[in-house]
Amino acid sequence: MRSGGTTVFVLNRRLPTEKRGLSSIAATSGLHACERHATIRCSAHTFCYATDFNPEISAAGLRGFTKTKIMKRSQIHLNLAAVATVFVIFLAPVKAQTRSAGLMNFSSDGRQVACSNRDSGTVTILSWPQMKVLHEIPIGSHPEGVAWIGTTHKLACCVYGDDTVVIIDADAGTIEHRIDVYDEPYGVVSTQDGSKLYVTLEFPGQVIQIDAIPGVVAATWQVGQMPRGIAISRDDSFLIVTEYQTSRLLRISTADGTVQQTWDGASTDNLARQVVLSPDDQKVYFTHIRSRVSASHGSGSIFPYVSVARLTGEKAGTRMRVPMDSLLGARVTANPWDCDLSADGKRLSVVFAGTNDMYLCRILGDDYVELEFEKGMTLGNNPRAVRFSPDDKAMLVYNALDFEIVALQVPNGEEIARVAVTKNPLSEELLLGKKLFYTALQPMSARSWISCSSCHPDGDADGRTWQQPEGLRNTQPLAGLSWTHPVHWSADRDEVQDFEHTIQGLLMQGQGFVKKPLPDAMGVPMSGRSKPLDDLAAYTNSHKYALSPYTKNGLNESALRGQVLFHSAETKCATCHSGPMLTDSQPRSMADIVLHDVGTGQDDPSELMEPKYDTPTLLGLYRSGPYLHHGKAASLKDVLTTFNLHDQHGTTSNLTDRQIQDLVEFLKALPFEDPEPSAKAAGLKQVMR
Repeated sequence: MRSGGTTVFVLNRRLPTEKRGLSSIAATSGLHACERHATIRCSAHTFCYATDFNPEISAAGLRGFTKTKIMKRSQIHLNLAAVATVFVIFLAPVKAQTRSAGLMNFSSDGRQVACSNRDSGTVTILSWPQMKVLHEIPIGSHPEGVAWIGTTHKLACCVYGDDTVVIIDADAGTIEHRIDVYDEPYGVVSTQDGSKLYVTLEFPGQVIQIDAIPGVVAATWQVGQMPRGIAISRDDSFLIVTEYQTSRLLRISTADGTVQQTWDGASTDNLARQVVLSPDDQKVYFTHIRSRVSASHGSGSIFPYVSVARLTGEKAGTRMRVPMDSLLGARVTANPWDCDLSADGKRLSVVFAGTNDMYLCRILGDDYVELEFEKGMTLGNNPRAVRFSPDDKAMLVYNALDFEIVALQVPNGEEIARVAVTKNPLSEELLLGKKLFYTALQPMSARSWISCSSCHPDGDADGRTWQQPEGLRNTQPLAGLSWTHPVHWSADRDEVQDFEHTIQGLLMQGQGFVKKPLPDAMGVPMSGRSKPLDDLAAYTNSHKYALSPYTKNGLNESALRGQVLFHSAETKCATCHSGPMLTDSQPRSMADIVLHDVGTGQDDPSELMEPKYDTPTLLGLYRSGPYLHHGKAASLKDVLTTFNLHDQHGTTSNLTDRQIQDLVEFLKALPFEDPEPSAKAAGLKQVMR
């Protein structure tokens, strides 16, 4: 039976009375009695429909009834005059099938819950509603999205850091097999029958189709830039996908991967992770932020949103943003991470990972206001996932940095149960440091609108170039930071603890950790003055490089030629981008810090500092665009050509097109091996905290 379909049974009045009621069907097929089902009455006609029974109705149970065609609910009213009495049975598939990717999801029968634990590298299986941990299964580095496969107790999980999709038997608590993918799998959904999985690969911007039974990649589709969130229609005909850094929404055919429709956001929209489809597939809801990069000092520049896109109706093809920081007066929230729709489509829950709270909203469905605030709830540390229970009577919230799931009543928000899903795998200093990194509350921030993770989520860059007081500054990833001090393009911080100036400054206006007056950022060391500040530095310095996917089979011929060019006296690239970290930036005294004028300082009229900059590492360039301090180079080729006309950034003007391409291929391949062993062997200084 297709999802959303309706089976209509026409009662033959000549049949015995006991065969006219739906209870006779219940008796012979295991269905609930009629009084347990919702009833629609219209004039003399009675419609009885069920949404919670087994759709496998036996032939014996239908004896004496004439089956008509599958019809939508709206069509039933058009056929009232044709029959005397009609019994309408909605043979919907079992509820709670994974239609939207997320870190947490219910099984199709509603008896189990799965969640991925990014820090632990595990997936936990819980019983519902008992909230008992059944299994915790180690699966790999940084697991993200989980999806139940059809109506089974098989589970698919994206292991983001290992470039695999893992298939798990949730009943046994074992891994059945691993499916290698190109890079960075994030979200996963299943078809109704469980035959196919669809997975977003954040890099290089693909959606893949997996045949679930043999566990092989059947199709690969290039769809956009950094896709993350993914949801599937009820008839399995299309996918809805979010682009992470742009919040662009894509509708993709499951038949051939064609991008059928797009909903573009504003140029300031950013960090769209998860997406959910309404039960009738008419609207799409997803969380993201707005990064108003033109505001110097970041004053009022990051806003939390839920956007609503319309798939049908008069406003089909449009989208609107619903600001979450004005939904409840002037109550400010930060870093919306996930949202979920109730099964009846009447409520939306939104969790905010920066302010540790949740909004429960009413769905208005008016194509104008869309959402209405119902209730706010205070949560634990860094909530990253929320799901309604199949009966809509509870919400489950995953507090990622408390390593627990909490069940709350709907709509009052009272706690039902709380369970630890994994042990804390972090040291005491890393856990506290990570909590501080992700919070937009005191002592980090006074106005609750920004945290460190607003621009550096999970240590990555946000893909934005911000107007800072000193000029344009492109956000840099934090990977390898412990080896590449000083910090910032301007080298104005020689230790992470110097960000106490930022915490207490105009940007965050937090209480901070060190009493004023603060020493100069490049003066007396700040480390050792505050344990929480040292812990924040320890976490910030803990991010590691991921190997480039371009070198899974080693350097190709073009990259090998580019490697020779890079290290040659002709190009002089390695003069500044030297050593294991491919940078001459190292912890030094202020007098010995090395800065370079590479000819890009004059490209920005707002630049106030001397046009010399700290040398960035080249490791991880393949996914960290745009490039240069002002973010004006959209591609690596632009760095070597358009923004290097006078050979101040290496000598490249005399290179052929093929040589330029060879250099680009080499840069995309970085890092092709873990640089830390070589850095330690070379005696480079590492700043741990």
